[in-house]
Amino acid sequence: MPEDALLDRVQALVPQLGWTRRALAQAAGDEALALNAFPGGPRDAVAAMSRRADRLMVEDAGELDGLRTPARIRRLIECRLTRAEPHREAVRQAMAVLALPWNAPLGMRLVAETADAMWMAAGDTSSDISRYTRRATLVAVYSATLAFWLRQPAGNMPQVMAFLDRRLAGVARLQKSRPAA
Repeated sequence: MPEDALLDRVQALVPQLGWTRRALAQAAGDEALALNAFPGGPRDAVAAMSRRADRLMVEDAGELDGLRTPARIRRLIECRLTRAEPHREAVRQAMAVLALPWNAPLGMRLVAETADAMWMAAGDTSSDISRYTRRATLVAVYSATLAFWLRQPAGNMPQVMAFLDRRLAGVARLQKSRPAA
């Protein structure tokens, strides 16, 4: 079974079974197949879900050339959250898995990969310190927006996007207030 199809089946089971080996085995139809696909168990499945979401986010965003950089980032975050909407509970439980102390490094790596995917799709090619400050800033903006999205009822994207717009405006104000180098 291809990994994407298996992830779809697992996400459907997560609200009842959580990100567990049982959910993986049930989705695959066989525990050995589940372990073959995700040798690290649920944490590998959560990582695969995040990486697939990064890929689909970029595909869904389409052509971004006509947009300014903040609008590109906004569009990418909107695409990611819109695609995740049917799997809100799976995302919520994935965040709980990644919040466990032994999974925190993986959680940090995944959100860094997401920020990098967003900046790459937005056209950032910097290789100096600004590359890292941009990504760190985006991690903060995206993480806050994701937390806000998880607290909202389903179908509340206008409020989520308004929240994101305020975060992006705050970043823009911060950049304007910096003294020139």
